[in-house]
Amino acid sequence: MDEQTLLRILMGLGAVAVTAALIKYWNSDARKKKPVTLVDPNVKYPLKLIEKKILSHDTRVFRFELPSPDHCLGLPIGQHIYLSAKVNGSLVVRPYTPISSDDDLGYMDLVIKVYHANVHPKFPDGGKLTQYLESLALGDTIDVRGPSGLLEYAGTGDFLIKPDKKAQPSTVKAKQVSMIAGGTGITPMMQLVRAVFSDPEDKTCLSLLLANQTEEDILLRKELEEVEKEHPDRFKLWYTLDRPGPDWGYSTGFINAEMIEKALYPPSADNLVLMCGPPPMINFACIPNLEKLGYSADMRFSY
Repeated sequence: MDEQTLLRILMGLGAVAVTAALIKYWNSDARKKKPVTLVDPNVKYPLKLIEKKILSHDTRVFRFELPSPDHCLGLPIGQHIYLSAKVNGSLVVRPYTPISSDDDLGYMDLVIKVYHANVHPKFPDGGKLTQYLESLALGDTIDVRGPSGLLEYAGTGDFLIKPDKKAQPSTVKAKQVSMIAGGTGITPMMQLVRAVFSDPEDKTCLSLLLANQTEEDILLRKELEEVEKEHPDRFKLWYTLDRPGPDWGYSTGFINAEMIEKALYPPSADNLVLMCGPPPMINFACIPNLEKLGYSADMRFSY
């Protein structure tokens, strides 16, 4: 074999190697990495309202557009965002947990219960930000900031939990997660439910006790019951209502020890309890009854 022939062969092999390396690079995770919307947690990003879906007389799904169809929000499971707006000349800021995830590209979905004025006697002004959201027209924007929060779900039962914002997180491992939610407090729980059951390698078992005023107030009920049907051995679902109808088949009234025993996993070192709802529910119904039943403080977390 002469030198020129050998040189051509080596050049050809080099081209094949370079091509293979390029293909590997273009298909690598680095190239597939999704652009993130929430780059800086201290910066407000204006997102445009592109769709509003009516779920009930006072509940909506608001869909906001991300910077491009390829963008994800950039929100870890367990974290939340803040919406802010000037309402009647004053800045109003509220935390929310989207029901969409970073697998959903190009948009963010929020389930919002609108608290109208002159409906509840204790709150005659209603919800300032929820009424503002209700007034938005398609194409209007709202400022979004995040991620924020003291808990992050790392997957397969691993939770990273901080005692405060400045502290380093500690890892809590859970084979079972017992969730208690009230009203719109279902949204961070749904975030976790979706994350667990969308991962084939995640074998974590979940239970949920969900409290509401009336049956019509139960948010995301259809999806929750679909998960229960698909994963009956790993997802337990139970409800309680303040004002049930005549054919109601679940619990009635404020959360108590009997409901917790029925709906949740028993206390253990492998069972993490998560709570989200109105402060009176957490402080006067959940925590005292959990303590009474032996659920340790280091295996409880309140959003």
